[in-house]
Amino acid sequence: MDFDLSEEQQLIYQYGDQLAQRFDRKYWMENAATHRFPTEMFQQIADDGFLGVMVPESYGGAGLGLFEMTLFMEGLANNGIPLLSLVVSSTMSLPLIARYGTEEQKQRYLPDLCAGRTKFCFAITEPGAGSNTPEITTIARKSGAGYLLSGQKTFITDANDADFALVVTRTTPRSEVTRKTDGFTLFLVDLKAPGVDRAEIDIRVPMPESQWQLFFDDVQLTEADALGEFGRGFDILFDTLNPERIVVAAICSGLGRYALGRAVEYACEREVFSGPIGAYQGLQHPLAESKALLEAASLMTLKAAWCFDHNRPTGEAANTAKLTAADAGIKAVDASIQCFGGNGFTGDYGIYEIYPMVRLLKTAPVSREMILNYIGEKVLGLPRSY
Repeated sequence: MDFDLSEEQQLIYQYGDQLAQRFDRKYWMENAATHRFPTEMFQQIADDGFLGVMVPESYGGAGLGLFEMTLFMEGLANNGIPLLSLVVSSTMSLPLIARYGTEEQKQRYLPDLCAGRTKFCFAITEPGAGSNTPEITTIARKSGAGYLLSGQKTFITDANDADFALVVTRTTPRSEVTRKTDGFTLFLVDLKAPGVDRAEIDIRVPMPESQWQLFFDDVQLTEADALGEFGRGFDILFDTLNPERIVVAAICSGLGRYALGRAVEYACEREVFSGPIGAYQGLQHPLAESKALLEAASLMTLKAAWCFDHNRPTGEAANTAKLTAADAGIKAVDASIQCFGGNGFTGDYGIYEIYPMVRLLKTAPVSREMILNYIGEKVLGLPRSY
């Protein structure tokens, strides 16, 4: 395997350094404090051609793969910029439309999405189902020539700023299917349509993106609004859930690397007793260990992205990447805060504010426990535990 990045891939990875010269961590935090969407940064990313990294060039994208998207997201996070909005739009929604959409759907949605003129969110989680997706109850019932969508979704990132949602629904109730994964259909839903309502969730993690509940009350849909084959929506879900785990892993590695860089800089400058605190092994070893774990997690993340792009089985690598990167990111941020001592808890140094995000990504979008369940059953071959 060739571990060298091409010149284009290196430029993609380094784009975060370029972007941060204008939209830095301070800008991100100013927006995070009020859950204000970073419109200016988002539009700059669109203008530079990075919203559609995984979309074919004929529809306004760059025609690249998840490997490049992973490099892009990690490069942003290396600069303390974790944009979750790009997870649900550029990683989950756009590539799925590009792969499974009709020509009419691709022409209708992709060019505007790549240009930043419209936005998508992804709606799968429900209050009563959580990680048990086969038990969702949101349903699109046949009604005349179309369908009526009813149900509720929760923890939907940027539902207030999004123009459309990719909604995971049932078109056949759970009680009427033989296999629990049958009867799913994905719909492209206009969030301005009658019958759509929203309610914000009070999330205490500093981030520009807000989290919402979505309510659907007999929202009218047509067959042209369905993405992919009717009743077989579950079969294509992992074409978006594995990439989600991979780019979240990239964010965790990048944020850990950003925190580590801040800590190393501080440890070399801060002097206590007879010299810089970075010379003391009590601080040096946790930082060094964090560095090793972050680089190992980053490598696994790129392997997972490579597997996806080459149509190899991706579940094991994607879940392993998410697990190791989240743990490594938390460990790196914690060691960095400890390095700053009391200063780490002040607003002046801005190091503590990194922790809530990496801690969130240990739980979301899939919990550590569900990942371990997957590895135990699907990888090790142990009996199913739930």
